Amino acid sequence: MQYLDGLLATLVYLAASFVLFLLGKFAYKIFNPGTKVSWELVENDNLAFALSYVGYFTGLLLAIGSAVMGDSGGLLYDMMDIGVYGVLAILLLNLSMKINDKLILRKFSTKKEILQDKNAGTGVVEGANAVATGLIILGAISGEGAGFGGPIVTAILYWVIGQAVLFITSLIYNAITPYDIHEHIEKDNVAVGIGFAGAMIAIANLIRFALMHDFESWIITLEDVGIDVSIGLIMLPLVRIFADKILLPGRNLTDELINQEKPNIGAALIEAFAYVGGSVLITWAL
Repeated sequence: MQYLDGLLATLVYLAASFVLFLLGKFAYKIFNPGTKVSWELVENDNLAFALSYVGYFTGLLLAIGSAVMGDSGGLLYDMMDIGVYGVLAILLLNLSMKINDKLILRKFSTKKEILQDKNAGTGVVEGANAVATGLIILGAISGEGAGFGGPIVTAILYWVIGQAVLFITSLIYNAITPYDIHEHIEKDNVAVGIGFAGAMIAIANLIRFALMHDFESWIITLEDVGIDVSIGLIMLPLVRIFADKILLPGRNLTDELINQEKPNIGAALIEAFAYVGGSVLITWAL
């Protein structure tokens, strides 16, 4: 009997998650009016849009997970919790994508690059922004507590902190690369987009890790975020050197990404893996 009760509860949670996915799909249409999803994916064969769209749903999965995870307070209480925090997560994710388009890729129109030019490099970065935001929301909502204004306000403030750090990361990454990432991404350089995407997801994973602890005080929260993110930002140039000298022996990473007729996507994947792998190792070690 206890097994059946557990199975029933699992089915209810899955059904609630499915409903949130439908709400997330509906919210995407509201935040992106005029975008014909089916046409872009099927008739237009738009890889750039597919990368962005899959990234959105990956971020949505992480965001919804923040509402589903955690200790159970009873089925009714859990459904209320999932409903409130699930809707909040969807709104924050879609809002983040709009903010990031204006800030992180501020030098050109992401909508034009993805829908008109089919720029896969832009699609990779926008998709990665959604994944990074999903990680931040996962940390923000999973780690909320009785801070200023109650748990919902605390979760939103956590999200604001994460978005600010993500923007700062984009500035630092652009500063440590010997080329302008916006210029090359706008030129349809998928390799540069992949490397940048890896850096953003890596830092977002560290933000998630710092925020997932239950709220104790703002001082402790800011210290945790500051320490974890500082380690990550120091890691970026070191990992880039590691990818250049160790993972790509005898080759120059910058040359592989921007100084070839056809940018080396394989080298970019290695760079992105090095960033994400480094962030995972840091969370295991801390």
